[in-house]
Parts: sequence; structure tokens; C-alpha cells
Amino acid sequence: MAVPSWTDTELGAKARAALWLVEVVGVGGIFTKAMLRQAFPENTQIDRRLRELRDHGWQIDTSRDNPALKQQEQKFVAKGADIWLPGQASLPKHKHSLSAAQRAKVLREDDFLCRTCGIGVAEKYIDGPGSSKQLGVARREVLLPDGTVDYQLETACSRCISSSSGEVADLAGTLDAVAALSPLEKNALAGWIASDRRVRGSLEALWGVYRTLPAASRQAIRDAVSDGTQS
Repeated sequence: MAVPSWTDTELGAKARAALWLVEVVGVGGIFTKAMLRQAFPENTQIDRRLRELRDHGWQIDTSRDNPALKQQEQKFVAKGADIWLPGQASLPKHKHSLSAAQRAKVLREDDFLCRTCGIGVAEKYIDGPGSSKQLGVARREVLLPDGTVDYQLETACSRCISSSSGEVADLAGTLDAVAALSPLEKNALAGWIASDRRVRGSLEALWGVYRTLPAASRQAIRDAVSDGTQS
């Protein structure tokens, strides 16, 4: 079947945007939003239609994904589904767009913090330059105890959305690990869950201090611990 032209106005905006990438930009090519809008001046939502191509397997990198790109540049890395063909434009349920109410609910449940790194809006990253300009909602693939896969929603900053893409959360394995904990360990974990933060105990604090001491001082601590266990 012949590939239609991106200028065919009988096609939807998303299909035309996909064809524009293939026919004008080309795989490996770099383009800007200004170029995209110039090609589709009649469509004010063309940026969104282009982003939606990612849900169909198209890889379009921004400067967040590829530091070599300028802020206004995007790179067409890989072609996905031929969404201009009948039946190819439909999405699986977990790929459907979220409503504003759904996004707001997820952000509230996660206390407006990225669940991966804990950063909030406009906070600085502690391990490098830059700050979290905005928080989004990501779909996380979760392996359930019965072996099926579910797609659950979580809050994520722009950096973590890019770095954790495709990472599967193993709920089944995590539940097995919880079941293997001692009662004392379960109580400690329950406390961390209740406060949604890990509180360092006195033993952990002592271990941290011990690790920073000179050799002679560490030996004194070892001797004190040894005396206590033998008495």
C-alpha cells in the first residue's frame, strides 16, 4: 500500500504529523517546534498530536533525553506504528490520555513529590545541576503476584520519567521480601510507611559515626562491643 502524503488534509492531524516526520524530517533528523507549527499553521494542537506519537512507539527525543540537543530542538529517532493505516491508531487502555482530575488525584496521593527521587516542584537536585521545573504523572508497569501486569500511576519529575522509562516494578517479589522479614523488621518498616519517610535509629547513627573514625578509635569501639558481648 502506498504511503499517503503528509499534506493530505483528509487525514487526521496526528497521522499527518507522523507522515511529516517520515517524509520531511527523516529518521535521525532534527526539527524545532517552529518548523512543526509552520508546517501545520491551521492546527493549534499540533504539538500535542506529535507528543501522542510516543504512545504508538515513535521515539522523539528532546533536550531532556539527549543533552546534545538545544532546548528548542527535537530529534526523530525511530518510527513507530503506521498510524495512518486503518486499525493502527487505536491505543491499549493503559495508553489513554489522563484527565486533569485524574492527574490531580495522583499528585495529591503522592504529596506532590516525585516517588523516585522525592523532589518537589522547583526544588534543586542534590546530585547535580538543575531543578525540577514540573511534576508529571507516569504510568508504571507493575508485575502482580498472580503473574499479570498492571499499569499504575505515580508522580515523577521530568528527569525520573526519562530515566525510569520501561522499568518494571516487581510487586510480587517485594511482597515475598516483606513476608521474609522478622517481626522487629516489619515493625520498623511499618513505622517508615506510616510516616512516609525512613527514620534512622540510634544503631544506624552509631554505625555511621563508627565508619568515620580513625583506625585507633575504631579499634576502641570494637573492643567495647566485644567486651559487651562477652559479659
